[in-house]
Amino acid sequence: MSDVASLGVTAADLAPGRPYVERGERELPWHDRLAIGLWSRLPATLRRLAAGRVRPDRRYLRWVHRAAEQAAHLDDDGLRSQALSLGRELHREGFAPEPSARLFALIGEAAHRVLGKRPYDTQYLAAWSLLQGSLVEMATGEGKTFAATLPACAVALSRTAVHVVTVNDYLATRDAAEMGPLYRFFRLEVGVVVQGLARPQRQAAYAMPVTYCTNKELAFDYLRDRTALGDRASRLHLTLDRVRGPGPGTAMREQAVVMRGLAFCIVDEADSVFIDEARTPLILSAQNQAATGREDFERALALAARMDPALHYTLDERTRRVRLSPAAYVWLDDVVAADFDGDSDDPLWHSPRRREELLEQALAARAFYVLDRHYVIAEGKVQIVDESTGRVMPDRAWERGLHQLIEAKEGVELTGQRETLARITYQRLFRRYARLAGMTGTAMEVSPEIHRVYGLDVVRVPLHRPLQRRMLGVRCALDAAAKWQMVAEQARAQAVDRQRPVLIGTRSVQASEQLSAVLAARGIEHVVLNAKQDQSEAQIVAQAGHAGRVTVATNMAGRGTDIALGPGVAERGGLHVILTEYNESRRIDRQLLGRCARQGDPGSVEIIVALYDELFATQVPRLARAVAARPELRQRAVLRVLVEVLRRLAQRRAERHNRDVRMQNLAQDRQLAKMLAFSGRGE
Repeated sequence: MSDVASLGVTAADLAPGRPYVERGERELPWHDRLAIGLWSRLPATLRRLAAGRVRPDRRYLRWVHRAAEQAAHLDDDGLRSQALSLGRELHREGFAPEPSARLFALIGEAAHRVLGKRPYDTQYLAAWSLLQGSLVEMATGEGKTFAATLPACAVALSRTAVHVVTVNDYLATRDAAEMGPLYRFFRLEVGVVVQGLARPQRQAAYAMPVTYCTNKELAFDYLRDRTALGDRASRLHLTLDRVRGPGPGTAMREQAVVMRGLAFCIVDEADSVFIDEARTPLILSAQNQAATGREDFERALALAARMDPALHYTLDERTRRVRLSPAAYVWLDDVVAADFDGDSDDPLWHSPRRREELLEQALAARAFYVLDRHYVIAEGKVQIVDESTGRVMPDRAWERGLHQLIEAKEGVELTGQRETLARITYQRLFRRYARLAGMTGTAMEVSPEIHRVYGLDVVRVPLHRPLQRRMLGVRCALDAAAKWQMVAEQARAQAVDRQRPVLIGTRSVQASEQLSAVLAARGIEHVVLNAKQDQSEAQIVAQAGHAGRVTVATNMAGRGTDIALGPGVAERGGLHVILTEYNESRRIDRQLLGRCARQGDPGSVEIIVALYDELFATQVPRLARAVAARPELRQRAVLRVLVEVLRRLAQRRAERHNRDVRMQNLAQDRQLAKMLAFSGRGE
């Protein structure tokens, strides 16, 4: 309890019967949930006013500046001594504004000495909001990584463990290395948890005052801890251990877990973690020898190919669900009776429920999952592509045989089906921290859900310098072929003729390769960044600001790495960004557009889409077809207005559907947790 006292957490807030500190989960009555839902829909500013939590921006900055003037006259030992003393004070008294400002000023002075840079006022304001437990929205390039070190260092100095969570191994390793000298100035060691670390290395990394890690590694380490303890994690066993005092049970429990508690957490790219990746639960599984073999998967795919979509099934593009019709059940009975000739030794095909589920999955594998859009083949394996980031997820697999069906469809070696050992959603995991904070470039669109689910207010931090981005409008083509030609023309005009760097965003690997072929045919040199080049992601993005360079990137590949302008580029107008297809979320569109004009640099944005793009085809297909069929609506001014209407309707539907999926996953996860609690299995 002592290591989270400074965060304002009481013993009543903590979960009983857990091997380390974490916040408890309470099931609220329906009227409280309704009140929270209504409260979450209020703007964050009104919520803070009603709760008496107004951010003291100007006064806070005066405290920081006054303390910074004094800190500048201290030598290194004096700076370190004062910071350690303030850390002890904050551990006892909590993070009040004035002492926190003084500590931030000391950390800022140390950063100037060891890193060669001093925090901006906007970064001090972001740091204070993070320390309070808010989700901070800072524009791309405004220095979120550096701003996060201020509260991370302050909390670590108060003897509370800190986790800084980001979206991939490269960013975790890079940020820990770049910010490490600042932490070590205050005698704080930094740990890094990335894929491939052995158990002792993970345990050592989590034992450090500050640990950088990815959201997936954190989640699976937490699940592995819960699984490793097994029955020893029950409330009864932990109570007995406390009664007996330190002994073999305590030592065994400490050796079984790698983490040491969920105290203070800062999540970078928080909207990606809290929203985009929260649609699917985290499942810890073990490979088993399933009864279903390759022959069964191939037979299911062959049967799916023989089925008549007008008679046997319906497809829901929005939810990727297949529904068999009554005629399909009759047809399937006849096929099984004829093909198997009454052979009772094949339990799969003579079990109606199992064969129908397998057939539905086979139809989904054929209809909804497309190579180079939803997955890629790498190293002879099917690897899932995260549709919101364009990154490969090598540790993920679709469940209920879908992954094996896609492997059979692509003719690669089948992996074994997996047995679930433990599962949790990001929504439930991150709510278990004693204090949670986050930062991102785009969060206002989902601020009600962020507050309702995670209890975080979204705080927008002003820009350090005035924005100089120029919006060049929207152009619309009828089909993809015409769209790629328009994009290629603009890429040539900007990159070849004007020698500006051009970043072109696509939604899928397939789209990026189609555009690449068009650019190559026109002799336009370019670099492609998609899930197939994810190992060199950061290097490609870091060079995307050089004069005349054309970079084609899927979605937000390279997110987290700044695009610095090369020599002479600012004078030519800066980075030019082309969005070639609207995404399901307005946030993701805004993330791509925000890659240019950072830190007061010049830049420009234009949008070139087609009426038959995936978003329109799946969310508003009738309206899109109606617009395409009316030649009188294709006038540029009219079409621009109609495309904006289509975008708003389509994104609203997609966002509502994805929000419903997340809430269903959370409800299902809670229900499973209740059921497992009766069996004593924990997660």
